[in-house]
Amino acid sequence: MILAGDVGGTKTTLALFEPRAGAPMVVREATLHSHDFPSLEAAIARFLGEGPRADIAAACVGIAGPVMDGRVVAVNLPWVVDERGLASAIPAQRVRLLNDLEATAHGVWALREDELVSLQGGRLRDGNVAVIAAGTGLGEAIVVDHEATRTVIATEGGHSDFAPRGEVEEDLLRYLRKEFGRVSCERVLSGPGLVNVYRFLRDTGVAKESPQTAALMREGDPAAVVGELGMRGSDRLCEMALGILGSVYGAEAGNLALKALALGGVVVAGGIAPRLMPLLRAGAFVSAFRDKGRLSSLMETIPVLVALNPKTALLGAARVALSLL
Repeated sequence: MILAGDVGGTKTTLALFEPRAGAPMVVREATLHSHDFPSLEAAIARFLGEGPRADIAAACVGIAGPVMDGRVVAVNLPWVVDERGLASAIPAQRVRLLNDLEATAHGVWALREDELVSLQGGRLRDGNVAVIAAGTGLGEAIVVDHEATRTVIATEGGHSDFAPRGEVEEDLLRYLRKEFGRVSCERVLSGPGLVNVYRFLRDTGVAKESPQTAALMREGDPAAVVGELGMRGSDRLCEMALGILGSVYGAEAGNLALKALALGGVVVAGGIAPRLMPLLRAGAFVSAFRDKGRLSSLMETIPVLVALNPKTALLGAARVALSLL
């Protein structure tokens, strides 16, 4: 049996797989609230304890944060995880920790054709591929295609500087700088980032806040409220915030494509990507993606696809765990 995990700032998904060449088969799976547990080991212990005893030959977990020498300090969780400690806790002889977007990139090649929807240019092709995913944070990874071999490169590109485009985004940068000092792309392009954009539009008087929306945001997940009302078009302020997010998303995906020279394509992934399809198809995303000055004509040739399977990272972790056997 192999164990795979996808750890995010909000939730942790764990699964046991039966090893099968090329396509491990899910035996049992559960999604847990990350903040309910003091450590990844505790979450795994809960998961394994709720089912029949399993002999685990290998494990791989993708987690949001930079993995260095088999150790990761989670970015959006109070967790520190290392491979040796995890191997002892599971127990398993072979354990691998990956950055969460590194796991997602491995999982892209486990997706069915109908789980990748094109925004531009059709299917993935030969060449480097860029993977980007906004959620609790912003993740980015690069897949290097060299001599018929794909190598996944983890990055922390989501923490690079936010580069505004136009007066509204420049005002947004100034607004966020007052609160955060340095402003990373993740401060705009994420669930919390969407709320930051909403607050900017509200506080600068661009649009008025609905009392009903304010109440919903106090009672529930603010990002989910802004996203849902914005997608439905039932709240002008939420709709405007989503519009800015869509444009920034496209611009940053284009930045990543340029840095990776991702002629093979760009994949927009993450658990919320399927729910953002109307936004991604609205036009602002692709327009901002292409808007790269002298290289705009090149950007028009790069395939851009959305991964519809919210468990792409889990599938990628399972594929890597299988490779450890």
